[in-house]
Amino acid sequence: MYKLLLCWRYLRTRYIALASIISVTLGVATMIVVNSVMQGFTGEMQNRIRGAISDVIFEARSLGGMPDYQMHAEHIRKIAGDRIEALSPMVVVPAMLNFRCGNNWITRQVDMVGIDEQSQSNVSDFGRYLQHPANRRAMSFDLHEDGYDVRDHQSESEEAPERKQMAGAGWKHRREAARIRAFQEKYLSSPLKKGATAGLSSSAGRNTRENTAGQASSGTRTLENRLVQQAVGPEKKPAASPSADPFAGNPIAKENRFDPAQQQHAGAVLGIALTSYRTPEGEDRFLALPGDDVKLTFPTVGQPPKAVSDSFTIVDFYESKMSEYDSKFVFVPIRKLQELRGMIDPTTGVGRINAIQIRLKPGVDGEAVRDELRAAFPPELYCVSTWRDKQGALLAAVDMETRILNILLFMIIAVAGFGILAIFYMIVVEKTRDIGILKSLGASSRGVMGIFLGYGLSLGMIGSGVGMAIGLLFVHYINNIADFIGWLTGQPVFDPSIYYFHKIPTVVLPWTVFWIVFGALAIAVLASILPARRAARLHPVEALRYE
Repeated sequence: MYKLLLCWRYLRTRYIALASIISVTLGVATMIVVNSVMQGFTGEMQNRIRGAISDVIFEARSLGGMPDYQMHAEHIRKIAGDRIEALSPMVVVPAMLNFRCGNNWITRQVDMVGIDEQSQSNVSDFGRYLQHPANRRAMSFDLHEDGYDVRDHQSESEEAPERKQMAGAGWKHRREAARIRAFQEKYLSSPLKKGATAGLSSSAGRNTRENTAGQASSGTRTLENRLVQQAVGPEKKPAASPSADPFAGNPIAKENRFDPAQQQHAGAVLGIALTSYRTPEGEDRFLALPGDDVKLTFPTVGQPPKAVSDSFTIVDFYESKMSEYDSKFVFVPIRKLQELRGMIDPTTGVGRINAIQIRLKPGVDGEAVRDELRAAFPPELYCVSTWRDKQGALLAAVDMETRILNILLFMIIAVAGFGILAIFYMIVVEKTRDIGILKSLGASSRGVMGIFLGYGLSLGMIGSGVGMAIGLLFVHYINNIADFIGWLTGQPVFDPSIYYFHKIPTVVLPWTVFWIVFGALAIAVLASILPARRAARLHPVEALRYE
């Protein structure tokens, strides 16, 4: 009982111990916050990687691909059995993306991915990352009339920045753009009209993308009226040039003429970062919208490969919030890509593929399935990997960063441990006579040692307990705190233009919190062992004679 009373007395009167308590508190709180944020980022990253590339990927080493998807799928199912939930074929080929923004052509290097729209969402979270609700329910490469999300549907916050340009996306935007192009072609027959049309091209294009559909239409008609007055005068109506319609004398060619206001090319789903950028304020600006046409250039499977190009219509955007994917992938119908690349056998009509995505049932060991498939197929022709293998370097880097941060932050608690050690040595020297009195009254060496060990444990418990409470509260309100600091300093703490998240992701793992608190307690107790042993070894007579 006397040990508890003395520990309590020391805690109340020895204010120098507050320094050690504060050090332990800050160390524990910081480690909890850092681990929660790093775990949140890691979890988000892993979920998005798995959602983009499925559990296991079976690939051909050649861009020419492998013949007969059904034959390979049956062989894979024989090996993996009922561990497989779904399969989906895929064709991946490097390509160049070209699209027009005003009077400028923008070119991007991309990975062109041919997918089966019926099965793709079964092997990955592809559908969840699309911007039209109907496509999230059932993927289609047909352009929708309207209804695209004007806010980030993946954000849990209702304050996600509004994407105003997406309000007019779809067939409404496509018909308006087609009407503008037709008007330009109609009045592109004289130098005067060409100059006026050049101004219309940039102004009308900008109005169409930056305003809503109604505003764009109104602004464009005003420009058209101005152009008509400049080209033909205020009193005359423009007469159609005989050469304005090259199909006028050929009814068959006119009937087969592609009408962008009524027809679309093969659909394409673009990574959202390919045609957009984010302002410092966190607002997304789009250079092209669903309804616009793009050109894709890619190699054929012939020897030697030749470059072929074709037009596609943007039908949706893909937003996984992984910049590596959002700025790289273009998804198109797999059959269309097989036809353009010459991957279809003319005698059987069976197309070649160069990858199969495999979704495993929950709880199945992906590495075991990977190893079985590697053993069954010749490695010189096929490559089998898990989603972790695909991003192993990135995940390893994040894991290493977390470990290094934990080591550095744990040194804060270690510093608190050295503080406890120094304070306890001071107490032992100062209380030498008191220790001698206790031992002369019958206190054992173990009892004296228990006083100091209990004191160290008390410091550790108070410091780690308060630190755990502060850390958990900080994690819970971390986004509110970040917003307040950003408002106070005028600089955003968490810039969404860098991370593509509108809030800081956090995940609190109880086991991690336990080990942090346990480590703090262990350091506090270990730091008090040497002073406690010195106090326990004092001889009562020598202690009473101490001056």
